[in-house]
Amino acid sequence: MSQTDIIQPAIDGEDSQHQSPARLEQTPSHDQLLSSPMPGDTPTAREARQIRKIAQLEQKLETLEAGRVVKERQTNHYIAKGRAIRRVVALFDNAEDLITENDRRYEEDGSTQDQDRLQLGYVALNVTFPWFQKKAEAMDYDEYCHMLKMLRQGADMARGDDTAKLKSLVAEWVNMDSTPDPRIDADDKHYRGFINDACGKLLCPAELDWNDPNIKAGIRNRSDGYLVTDLSFPAFLYERYSANAQNLEEGLFKGKILVQAYKAVFTSPSSAKDVEADGDGADISANNRRAQRSCTGIKVKKHVAHIIQMKKVTPRSIAYIACQVRFALSSVTSWRSVDGDFDYVQFWRTIVDFFEKPPGRTARRRVEILLEWWTRKVFGRRGRDDISNASKATMSVNALARQREEMADAEFDSD
Repeated sequence: MSQTDIIQPAIDGEDSQHQSPARLEQTPSHDQLLSSPMPGDTPTAREARQIRKIAQLEQKLETLEAGRVVKERQTNHYIAKGRAIRRVVALFDNAEDLITENDRRYEEDGSTQDQDRLQLGYVALNVTFPWFQKKAEAMDYDEYCHMLKMLRQGADMARGDDTAKLKSLVAEWVNMDSTPDPRIDADDKHYRGFINDACGKLLCPAELDWNDPNIKAGIRNRSDGYLVTDLSFPAFLYERYSANAQNLEEGLFKGKILVQAYKAVFTSPSSAKDVEADGDGADISANNRRAQRSCTGIKVKKHVAHIIQMKKVTPRSIAYIACQVRFALSSVTSWRSVDGDFDYVQFWRTIVDFFEKPPGRTARRRVEILLEWWTRKVFGRRGRDDISNASKATMSVNALARQREEMADAEFDSD
């Protein structure tokens, strides 16, 4: 036996922990052992396993994508619904403010005028969104916060869209009615406001006469006694843009440009061309109840009032449009709550309180008549839905049905 034969068994019998690094690196890992072909494994079997793994990964990806699509669709839904909030619920208060006030009333007694206004806003919120309270109660906190955030985003987007729309439309209407020289630029607001004679006349406090050179100069110079604040109603709010100093309620909120702006936002810009008639035209709401198709087969876009199922003009929607028109006539280029001495928040509140907090029964009736006038102007004559049950009972169709039943009962009793 050679020396080599004697040494070889000793090397083969060495403990594994004394093996050389080179031999350790050649030892297959646990994962490699699992992934290595089993005895008898064929290429076809390996491909089948890989296909199954790919299918599983694709299914997981589809599930994740479906969840993303659902969440995105839900987000878009809330944003679209939220577009109504600034217009008909609250211009400056968020839904959270209204909800907080409603919750407070379950724990505390008493309220201020501002708190009452918030509570009426909460009522308006639920009238506009009948689903809101039930859905909010069923959500977890994160979902609830997400919904409120998306509603607020939609609300602010709508306000911005309306501001941009009225920027050009108001310029067009003023140019048409007043023929100023130079004409108002539809894209530039720097030459609007009190430096522009046509805009200044509409923005002038109702108690002052813009045609008086001293008053005009005092307003432009912001002299003492001529500061324009939210404590004065602008002339554009009045019928024929003129107020009766002895009866400041007469003609208030009947200004032509106010009605034009309302119709442009809530029905359509084209409907704003006709505001002279007292609601004798076609029933706008009925004509747009469904998205109709024109003769070319193109789907007609639904207007705002139809989308939010609005059938009557509301106080808060008038206040919203009044703020938008005032801003459009001003020289301020970006939306803000305070313009110099004029506070838009207080202006909006003043108009809302005029309608929602009238001092007494007679004043309330005048408000009701004014809102009926607005509804006719915007939506046409739609009195059928407002007929009381008592009035319906006296009409001939119902009266005849009642008489026939009485005669039938009498004949039965006589037999």
